[in-house]
Amino acid sequence: MRLAADLGERVGAALQEFVDRRQIAGAVVAVGLRGAPVHLEARGMADLGNDRPMRADTIFRIYSMTKAVGSTAVMMLCDAGKLELDAPAADYLPRLRGLPVAPLPGADTSGPPASFRESTVRDLLRHTAGLPGNVEVDQAFREHGLPPLRECNLQQIADRLDRLQLLYPPGAEWRYSFAADLLGRLVEVASGLPFDRFLAERIFQPLGMTDTAFFCPPQQAHRFAAMYGPASGGGLQEVAAPQGGTVTPFSFREPPRFLSNGGGLVSTASDYLRFCLLLAGGGELEGVRLLQPATAALMTRNHLPPDLIPIRKQPQERYDGLGFGLGVSVRVQRSPYVPASEIGEYGWIGGASTEFWTSPQSGLTVLTLAQHLPFFWPLSRVIKEIVYDSLVEEE
Repeated sequence: MRLAADLGERVGAALQEFVDRRQIAGAVVAVGLRGAPVHLEARGMADLGNDRPMRADTIFRIYSMTKAVGSTAVMMLCDAGKLELDAPAADYLPRLRGLPVAPLPGADTSGPPASFRESTVRDLLRHTAGLPGNVEVDQAFREHGLPPLRECNLQQIADRLDRLQLLYPPGAEWRYSFAADLLGRLVEVASGLPFDRFLAERIFQPLGMTDTAFFCPPQQAHRFAAMYGPASGGGLQEVAAPQGGTVTPFSFREPPRFLSNGGGLVSTASDYLRFCLLLAGGGELEGVRLLQPATAALMTRNHLPPDLIPIRKQPQERYDGLGFGLGVSVRVQRSPYVPASEIGEYGWIGGASTEFWTSPQSGLTVLTLAQHLPFFWPLSRVIKEIVYDSLVEEE
């Protein structure tokens, strides 16, 4: 299979239409095929107020696309024998051991508490650990008189986990949760390195991801995209951007205390595409191997039982047919949302309208990056339709 010669023209026209309608300020799309980049398109503006155009090297808040990077770090440590997927997570994060399950409203609590297994490293990776979301964790810490998440480092957070209650027994449900952020501390415990240093030294530097970090440094501020949302009278207005899984606005312009694997990284299209191509290449890119082939395959296949599919997340139609792997969603059933999506396709989104996906079946890897809150679903859907439709048989 190859991509049609008019792919770039079609992608550019679609992006320009969204910009012209003032639905987004601008966007960048990157496409890879069989492990190599084949197209990169930038349209619109990165900063309307300062008249800065969107460029190939614009820096974006990628939010939850951070999770795939941190999950890769965990899997690297599994390859190195420092972590075990099915070991209790409390073996590495002791304050997780024996957390109670919050009773359901109206439940009979007169008898002894029900017994259940401890959550495992695999549960943290696939969001079946029973943990609440970041907002609930932040609230629980505050109720105990503790500082909010954004003022804590990962060790401080891990030392306070005994203040939490599980929402359900581990393995019983899929719930998008704070588990992703605990993976950052897991990396620190297993490697002996701060989470940001591990990512920089073991992933970003070997892959040449020079613009990926937990903040945008001052010397690159001119490349940092502004965040936009719908204006009350139509069009767009600049909005504050939350950072690191919290609801408090931050600038992303200085190193945070909370190194959030749940949503703390900034990156560029070319940087993140290199990470995607590493996964698509079975853990290797241009002679740099970070994961064993079997480990990369394990990470990008479904790990949920049939009764937990599709994953429950809104808008539900967007997630129909999706299971979950170890840090990424995995398509296990076709969906009318994007009929062309292929079984086995894996990827994830970032809350400010960013998405990556790879189809092992066709060899496609696609990245769409914008900075719009709430998530602008038409962008990723239209680009996915165009790219799949551009696949043609080799002559």
